[in-house]
Amino acid sequence: MTKKIHTILSLLIFLMALGLSLGAASSRALAEDVEIDKITKKVFLSVVRVEARNGRRKVATGVVIDKEGYIVTTALISPHDEKLYVITSDGDRLDAEFLGMDSVTHLALIQADAKKLTPIAKGEVENISPGAWIGVVSISPDDTPAVTQGIVSSLAKDKLRLNVWVVRGASGSPVVDSRGRMVGLIRGAYINSGMTVRFIQRGEEGLFVDRSEAPSSGMAMAVPVDVIDRVCTEIRKTGKMKRGWLGVSIAENEAGQVEIVDVEHESPAELAKLEEGDVVLEFEGKKITSTEMLAEEIRMHEPGDDVDIKIERDGKTMDVKVKLGEFSEKDIMREFQFKFPRLFAPDRVKPVPMPDFEDSKLFRWVGGVQNYIGVSLQELTPELSEHFGVKEGKGLLVAKVLEDSPAEKAGLRVGDVIVKADGERVGRVNVLQRLIRDKDKGEKITIEYLRDKKKKTVEIEIETEEREFEFSSMNWDKYADVFRKYSDKLQNQYKESQKKYKKTAEKYRSAYERYRCIRV
Repeated sequence: MTKKIHTILSLLIFLMALGLSLGAASSRALAEDVEIDKITKKVFLSVVRVEARNGRRKVATGVVIDKEGYIVTTALISPHDEKLYVITSDGDRLDAEFLGMDSVTHLALIQADAKKLTPIAKGEVENISPGAWIGVVSISPDDTPAVTQGIVSSLAKDKLRLNVWVVRGASGSPVVDSRGRMVGLIRGAYINSGMTVRFIQRGEEGLFVDRSEAPSSGMAMAVPVDVIDRVCTEIRKTGKMKRGWLGVSIAENEAGQVEIVDVEHESPAELAKLEEGDVVLEFEGKKITSTEMLAEEIRMHEPGDDVDIKIERDGKTMDVKVKLGEFSEKDIMREFQFKFPRLFAPDRVKPVPMPDFEDSKLFRWVGGVQNYIGVSLQELTPELSEHFGVKEGKGLLVAKVLEDSPAEKAGLRVGDVIVKADGERVGRVNVLQRLIRDKDKGEKITIEYLRDKKKKTVEIEIETEEREFEFSSMNWDKYADVFRKYSDKLQNQYKESQKKYKKTAEKYRSAYERYRCIRV
C-alpha cells in the first residue's frame, strides 16, 4: 500500500514538473514571438518628450492620441508652468498648450502646435490578462527609444499593475500589447497600495519622473486606456475632469481606522455637520479600510452627488448624508504641493526690477563657466528690420562670429538675422541668452535665420567657456551706489525666496510624515 502511494506521489510530482516546464516554455515562446523591434519602431513615432519650465525644467513623456495634436502625459506637468514644449521623435520642437488635468489618475492633456503628428493605435484592456506580455516605450536621455518589457501582474477597473521596470522620465509612456497598441499609460513605480515617484535633478538637465528604489520598484502602475479616453474626452469638453469633494483631511489613527483630522470651512462636510475626530466606517455601504480607499470612493463620484456616510463619534455610530462638492484646481495644486513640494513650490517671489540706467553700456559682468555659441548680436531697429526683410519686425543681427566657435562651425555668418531659437521668436538678446543658458553642454539649439531675405535653419551645438568676472569702467563712479543697492535687493530676494521655499517644503513634508493625511 505504501509503495502504491509512493508511486502515485512520484507520478503527481512528475506531472507538476512537466506542467511547470511546459508553462515556462510557453511563456518563453510568447516573449520570443513578440517582434519588439518592429513594435518599438511603430510606437516610437507617437511618443514625445514634454518639457515644462517654471523657474526650473521638468521633463516627462507623452503620447500622441489623435491627429489634432492632442497629447496625454502626467499631471505633474501643470497649468502653472510658464512655458510648455513638445519634442517629437524626429527632434522637432513644438509649442504646446496645457488643457487640463485629473487629480485621480494624475493625467494631463496638452495640445501641440502641429497637425501632422502620428497618433498611437489603441487596444482594449479586455483583451489582456494577468501574465500577458506588455512593453513600455519611452525616450532615452540620448533622444533614442528606451524600451522595457514585462507582464501584466493584475488588473482593476481603474489601474494596471505591471511587472516591468520604470526608467527615468518614463512617467507618461505608453504601455503596449504584443501588437503595438496602447493599453495603458505609465504613472510611476508601484509600491504597496500606492504609486511612488521620485524626482532627481542631474545638473541642469531637468527634473525627471524617476523610479522608486524600494524593493518593489520592479513593478509599475499604469492607467488603463479606457480610463485615459474617458478623462481626455472630459477635459476636451470642459477643460477639467470633475471629481467629488468632501472637504476634510483624513488619516489613519492608532487603531488603523480612517479618522477626520480637519474639516474645511463652508465645505460639504461642515454643512453635513461632520466633525474633527469622527471615524469613517462606511461610504455608500462599503466598509472603509484605508484613507486611499475613501479618497478614491469620493473622487469617483461627481459633484452634486448625494452620498451616505456611516461614522463613529464618541463610541456611537451615526448615518450622515452629504451632497458632494467639486474638487477644484486649487485643491489639486494644494495636494501636489503637499506631495511634491520641490516641484510645486507656491507663491514664487516676484523678481526685482532692473534699475533704469541712462547709459545702457554702463557696465557688463560675466563670470564662471558660461554656455555660448560664439556670436555678437545687435537688436534690429524698425529700419534694419525693413532692410533685412524681417516681416515680423523683430530679430537679432549677427555682427560678429568668433573664429572656430560653434556658430562658425555650423555655418552662421556676419549679416545673418536670427529670428527664432528652438521655435521661440527672439527679438532681444536676453531671450536667446536664456535659451542657450538652459541647455547642457553638447545639446543643440535650433536657429532659424534669414540670409539674403531667405529663411534657413541650422542646429548649433552648445559649448562652454570660462570667463573672468569683470566690470566696464564707464561711468562706474556715477552709478556705483545704484548698482550696490540693486545687488543688495537681489541678495535679499534670494534669501527670502530660499527661506520661504524651505519653510513651505518643511511644512508640507512634516505634515505628511506626521499624519499621512489626505485631503478629500
